[in-house]
Amino acid sequence: MKLKTLYKMAPLALGLVLSACSSSSIVRSDEPAPVELVNPYMGNISHLLVPTYPTVHLPNSMLRVYPERADYTGEVIKGLPIVVTNHREQSAFNLSPLSSLSDSLPRVATYMYDSERIKPYSYSVYLLEPKVQVEFAPSHQSALYQLTYDAPEQGQWVMMSSRSGELTAEDNSISGYQIIGDSTRVYVYMEFDCKPKSTGVRDAQSGRFVLADSTARGESVVVEFDGKQQSLYMRYGISFISVEQAKRNVLREIQSFEIDMVTKAARHEWSKALGKIEVEGGTESERSVFYTSLYRTYERMINISEDGHYYSATDGQIHEDEGTPFYTDDWIWDTYLAVHPLRILIDPIRQQHMLTSYLRVADQTKEGWLPTFPEVTGDTHRMNGNHGIASFADAHAKGMTGFDLGKAYEAAKRTMAEKSFLPWTRIPKGPLSKYMDEHGYFPGLRIGEKESDPRVTNWEKRQSVAVSLAAHYDYWALGEIAKQLGHDEEAKEYLRKSYDYRKLFNFKTSFFHPKDDKGKFIMPFDYELSGGLGVRDYYDENNAYTYRWDLKHNPADLIHLMGGNTNFINNLDETFRTPLSMSKWQFYSQIPDQTGNVGQFSMGNEPSMHIPYLYNYAGAPWRTQRAVRKLIGSWFRNDLMGVPGDEDGGGLSAFVVFSMMGFYPVTPGMPVYNIGAPFFSKVTIHLSGDRRFVITAQDVSAENKYIQSARLNGKPLNKAWFKHSDIADGGTLEFVMGNRPNPEWGSKTPPPSADKIDLK
Repeated sequence: MKLKTLYKMAPLALGLVLSACSSSSIVRSDEPAPVELVNPYMGNISHLLVPTYPTVHLPNSMLRVYPERADYTGEVIKGLPIVVTNHREQSAFNLSPLSSLSDSLPRVATYMYDSERIKPYSYSVYLLEPKVQVEFAPSHQSALYQLTYDAPEQGQWVMMSSRSGELTAEDNSISGYQIIGDSTRVYVYMEFDCKPKSTGVRDAQSGRFVLADSTARGESVVVEFDGKQQSLYMRYGISFISVEQAKRNVLREIQSFEIDMVTKAARHEWSKALGKIEVEGGTESERSVFYTSLYRTYERMINISEDGHYYSATDGQIHEDEGTPFYTDDWIWDTYLAVHPLRILIDPIRQQHMLTSYLRVADQTKEGWLPTFPEVTGDTHRMNGNHGIASFADAHAKGMTGFDLGKAYEAAKRTMAEKSFLPWTRIPKGPLSKYMDEHGYFPGLRIGEKESDPRVTNWEKRQSVAVSLAAHYDYWALGEIAKQLGHDEEAKEYLRKSYDYRKLFNFKTSFFHPKDDKGKFIMPFDYELSGGLGVRDYYDENNAYTYRWDLKHNPADLIHLMGGNTNFINNLDETFRTPLSMSKWQFYSQIPDQTGNVGQFSMGNEPSMHIPYLYNYAGAPWRTQRAVRKLIGSWFRNDLMGVPGDEDGGGLSAFVVFSMMGFYPVTPGMPVYNIGAPFFSKVTIHLSGDRRFVITAQDVSAENKYIQSARLNGKPLNKAWFKHSDIADGGTLEFVMGNRPNPEWGSKTPPPSADKIDLK
């Protein structure tokens, strides 16, 4: 079945939007609307690594901006942003308002600033040195700036800069391109509401302003206005196709220079997106954390279709999208766990478009391999694993049919059969990957042994246990797709491969332990620290205490390997209770990504997100309830340091959204949700087709965190999980909460795990 487009990059029908805004409220008049509860500054000061950024954009849209500074504490900003082309890493162009010209202009002006105000739909700041008030409002592929000069008669200049490209200033417009990545071009077309008095360029060598006759061309162009109007307005469009397309984009979306209208239209778009989940109860701070987290899940992937066409950096060509928008900018290692499962619930059509985009990327490569980190500039193949396979399995298992599962299966088979397992590479399999194909695990280096394979990158190393466990999970997901398609024999073989994690399980210690190419455990070994910087010799960004639990597809077998429920629970407790063996500065100097620690557990990195839910599998759901409330209450807060690690464009935030609603998808690819601890008295999830899934929690509070009883769709529920099919057509989940654990509730029937096989 060919997927028809239900989501288009339509013009902003401003008049209709304005009339609709007043009737679209989903909260009581005495409470802030969800969009006003969003705090883009949450987490803008990092605990150690990369902070969050206060991104201004429309949901999943091509144009995104945030102030260019190191983090919130930065004293200055570098110009005004035009477009962020890659989540948190890359931007293009800068706009610099000036009230005078110095003898040597910097390429981008640096400003002291004050009175900054950022919402998902607007940006406002006062630039102290040129004395200019800035207002900004975004659309999908365009935006509008208003610059108000305190003393325009003293000087009114605007400089536009490209870091590696060319700009042209002519009449009342600036247009041009910048090269990003190796060869991708991002184009801009900007139009002022009045004609400049003069134009010129900034000389790249001296920094001097050079006046032009009528048309100015250069890396940086400068336009001067006569100062007769205090405010300048400039609307602009961006494109990955051409300047002409950038112009079409802005003229299609923003028909005037009325910034209030664009702002209100953008706010309305956010109200619709955030309104897909309504929450009631809880504290205002908890609601702010929830809606800020939901907002962050919309930062990517982004729709880069432009009037039915898109540029793909995979093959460097412009393609027709045939009615299905093309999406990119995704770090699948981070997002397959919770971002994509969340989108299945609240935005299924868009999720199908994204999966179709994966297949297009595979089709556009000579090998036909699935992407792992598809970006505007191409697939960068970072981290380890091929977890897009799980996203296909998850979507189809939950009833999605709007993508070609057969094509996904063939691409996934090729990827697993041909592509190297080595992290951060996109090469055919070499000796190490072929060793894993034969023996079922990726071999590690012995302590002190020098690397002999030139394919292994100096920084990322072998990551032998992490690579192995990632592949075992991917094989399980591939087997699930094979089963869905009726390829029973292939499904059995992939399921068998998914059990190869047993070859790395050390029964003496109950850890997944690296082995060398002789099949021997590498010794001596420290499960906290062995593996060098980032423990990447054997794991990845997180130590063995995290990867001890990296068996999302088969917790039941992990319980068996550890010797039963009691040992499993004790080992989980050990993870949370074992302190760091050294000072934090020493620990983080070696493992900087493993932040948000509770003992050896890391709340600041995605591989840990499912761990607190594993108590459910061992008959102790009350421990999951306690852990989830404590972790979110401790590490996700409505303040500048309210995110415990690299947020990764929705990666950590989706965990918060699910967990605060009261459930979580531990195993993407399996249509099952684990129950945790609800934060709100009522949650309404608006599913497709006007269906609703409503969760209520009687007497819930920070104190009353424990589930006493539950009902699903009107019937008693005495297990800590439910199926996607239970809620796909809408339904109700009712909790009665209390301040003491109910050890009996949900303890008898564990959530499902992978199918059992005879390994004799």
